[in-house]
Amino acid sequence: MDVTRRNVLRSAAALAAAQTVHAANDRLQIGFVGCGARAQELLGGVLKTPGTEVVALVDAYKGRIERTQSRVSGKAKVYPTYKELLADKSVDAVVIATPDHWHRQMIVDAVRAGKDVYCEKPMTYTASEGAPIIAAVKESGRIVQIGSQGVSTDTDQKARVVVQSGKLGKVTMVRASYNRNTASGAWIYPIPPDASPATVDWDMFQGPAPKKPFSLERFFRWRCYHDYSGGIATDLFVHLCTSIHYIMGAKVPSRVIALGELYRWKESRDVPDTLNAVLEYPEGFVVTLSSTFNGQSGPEAGFQFIGTEGMLAIGRDVMFYPDKSREDNRWIVDSWPKALEDAYYADPKVRAEEVAENPKKNLQPEKITVREDDSTAAHIGNWVTGIRNRKPVYEDTVVGHHAASCAHMVNMAAREHRAVQWDVERDDIQSS
Repeated sequence: MDVTRRNVLRSAAALAAAQTVHAANDRLQIGFVGCGARAQELLGGVLKTPGTEVVALVDAYKGRIERTQSRVSGKAKVYPTYKELLADKSVDAVVIATPDHWHRQMIVDAVRAGKDVYCEKPMTYTASEGAPIIAAVKESGRIVQIGSQGVSTDTDQKARVVVQSGKLGKVTMVRASYNRNTASGAWIYPIPPDASPATVDWDMFQGPAPKKPFSLERFFRWRCYHDYSGGIATDLFVHLCTSIHYIMGAKVPSRVIALGELYRWKESRDVPDTLNAVLEYPEGFVVTLSSTFNGQSGPEAGFQFIGTEGMLAIGRDVMFYPDKSREDNRWIVDSWPKALEDAYYADPKVRAEEVAENPKKNLQPEKITVREDDSTAAHIGNWVTGIRNRKPVYEDTVVGHHAASCAHMVNMAAREHRAVQWDVERDDIQSS
């Protein structure tokens, strides 16, 4: 028997076994790899999803394990390492909520262990990690969903319908911004008073990252450091790009330019606190992304999809603004000889476009009613449904790879002060 066929049979056997477990028990047994702040929100989503049970935990800080156990009534088993958790055959699926630099290895190890996976965004720490993850998931046959939860909201789904219907006409530009104005928003989180080498497993945290001396700041504020995170781009821009790709039906930008710097939060970090980027898409539009940790109020927060027939703005409300423009060449034609001006306005086509009542003139902005969702619970629910039906979810590893790669391209463009291009054949950033 050749290796390929053996792998196929192994995957089929694993799938059959998983289906047998679900048929007998019908409760999805879920393990958490990482139990930090975002994981607690994901835990809330799991607890709201019928037919699920959290049975296994691992984390590098003992306090997080304690708090998670209190929320699952002490029923979960605690493992010293994530690999020991993955070896437990009673665990059907895992939620990976660790720093970015761990995602690739943990996803690959999890699917090879026969687990379905929910992994927080960004899927990757570098763009080159995308292809190996996609290949491993495809070979395993597991259901993997990446955690940019916006695509599971009624807002994103209705926005997609509006844009895809052609109501905006040809969309040529999308603007998106995500600002914050607090220390916590800039990832300077409070550190638990009991945190010490006795309660924090520093080696577990570091994993594949460059080895550094023990640091509570690095452990609890890891998004401030390039060793573990891509900063604003991988934390915030990935959310924006995932929604834009979903709403626009786009895949990945062909070219990116960006500028970013530390202007305000200069201590204990090495990633920018202000970042602006322009992404060019082969589908025929550009995206501008903007974020700063210095002011989160104002009318521009959210998304603006700008088309030839109107604009869709997503912020506190979802609004459609029909385009009210009309041709008006009077100031130009006024410089012509009088006879030519008279002839110009005698033309029926000109009269219809510039003189007659514009049929759009009286159109008013339209508020689009959307349901207020618990976006995290909705996204977890979609993942669980995919597991039970064994059907792919929208935000799979391909979608996750391309959204994360937007962030990696932005960071590279800002860092290297050059335009960064996408290599379609390699499905990776083009070599410089």
